[in-house]
Amino acid sequence: MRRRVSVALTAALAAGIAAGCSATPHYVPQGTTYYVSAGGDDRADGTSADAAWRSLTRADQAELRPGDRLLLQGGARFAGTVTVGAGEAGDAERPVTVGSYGGGRATIATTHTPGVSVHNTAGVEIRDLKLTGPGALRTGEAGVNLYADTKESGTGRHVTVEDVDVSGFRVGVAVGATGTGAGFRDVAVRQADLHGNRDAGLLTYGPAFDPKKPAYAHEDIAVEEVQAHDNAGDPDATDRHTGSGIILGGVRDATVRDSSAHDNGARSARRAPAGPVGLWAYDSTRVRIEHNSAYRNHTGSKVDGGGFGLDSNVSHSTVQYNTSFHNDGSGYYVYSATGNGAHVDNTIRYNVSADDGRKLPGNGALTVYGSHVRDLSIYQNTVTMSRSPGGAGTVVLLRPDNSGITFRNNLLVSDGDPLVSADTALTTGRVLFQGNQYHAASGHWSVKWGADHYPDLDAWRSATGQERLEDRTAGTSADPCLTGGALPDVGKPADVRLLTPRCPQPGLDLRGRFGIDPGGADLFRHAVPTPPTVGAVQP
Repeated sequence: MRRRVSVALTAALAAGIAAGCSATPHYVPQGTTYYVSAGGDDRADGTSADAAWRSLTRADQAELRPGDRLLLQGGARFAGTVTVGAGEAGDAERPVTVGSYGGGRATIATTHTPGVSVHNTAGVEIRDLKLTGPGALRTGEAGVNLYADTKESGTGRHVTVEDVDVSGFRVGVAVGATGTGAGFRDVAVRQADLHGNRDAGLLTYGPAFDPKKPAYAHEDIAVEEVQAHDNAGDPDATDRHTGSGIILGGVRDATVRDSSAHDNGARSARRAPAGPVGLWAYDSTRVRIEHNSAYRNHTGSKVDGGGFGLDSNVSHSTVQYNTSFHNDGSGYYVYSATGNGAHVDNTIRYNVSADDGRKLPGNGALTVYGSHVRDLSIYQNTVTMSRSPGGAGTVVLLRPDNSGITFRNNLLVSDGDPLVSADTALTTGRVLFQGNQYHAASGHWSVKWGADHYPDLDAWRSATGQERLEDRTAGTSADPCLTGGALPDVGKPADVRLLTPRCPQPGLDLRGRFGIDPGGADLFRHAVPTPPTVGAVQP
């Protein structure tokens, strides 16, 4: 029997045919299809539904070659693990398929192993399965575990995980590697429901990041139509974050699209040094996070619990067209743990945050903090924040030691809390506000800038040089007249339309003045005029 591969995730979370005569057609042999049925017989040959095997133990003895299929009877439940190991599969053009046949999904129920394990190989497609673990607090495994610990690079091309339901594991779907460049390429996770897991719904990870020699374990990762929800966290894990929705780490060229992370982190530890976040990236480059929603995510501690984040060592990445609401922490945050210069050239645009910071309003709804975040462009976002049950807060929070941060054409609305708070009086060389709209729906208009408090836009502008464009003033405090009222309650993603302004204010021509390509569409895929209206939603 092939050795089963079981890989713990603790370390990750701390932290064709040969060429011939082209005129001659080549015969490509068809792969073998193996069947497993609840009424099968392990003494059979397994190559038809009428001669199916009975157990995954027997199925795991088969050497799965390129083009082979291992199909489990839909609606039936099987105990054990499906393992595709080194020497099996390996051909991206003729992938091995692990899935179901007949009506419905087959269920793989495990105890202390992954549901499906792919180790040091690729060319595998996993689809139409339900994977159940023994319980989120009772296992250290992932439901689908893709893992590479080989020193050879470029061996892991093409893995698809599609139409799966994964619950009861430490992580729903994990993609990991021990070496840079030795992980997986062309990985797609689509139409997956990842819920009831402990540390995260989906996680990619690689070795520790070296800012002097940036390298990434995985490349070309696509996450689409994934629902990561009710991944509660571990109340006893005081050494790490637990309870996130989707985490991308150690990747180059990745997209997360049309996905949702909600109701995660409810049981994360009160004394953890870091908290969970709905959807975030770290140690990665060229990541695009777009058309997603993150809401009602929680933290047990006094940190994190946000919707979306670009964490340490992220570069050349974009967060756009997303919706965040009713999270414990920030709707959107950018953070760097160290001043190594690796957090650079990122963009946050056309996003909405509504009533985030429900537990930790002092952390802001849109937050830039940490050390040496550089060249961050934040434009065309809409952020509204009513008074939080957690107390006084701020719409935008800025911490020192960052530079090249620009805020342009953003719509910020508060319930009397500061519209912007900066720990120190930052110069315009470090952070620059131009063409934004700041409205206090009730209470007093205010900006906190270091030790000073400013009661109106003119006072802040005169004292700091913010909201100036050459020799002219910029920015406005006008009422946007939002469709849903002064501070609309966004309770579901569709409610974001309530944030459409009925009194639109013209923004700055980003392309003409700053050479910024603003994209051709807003949050709702409406065409963006020149100049655009302030905010994420064009009326």
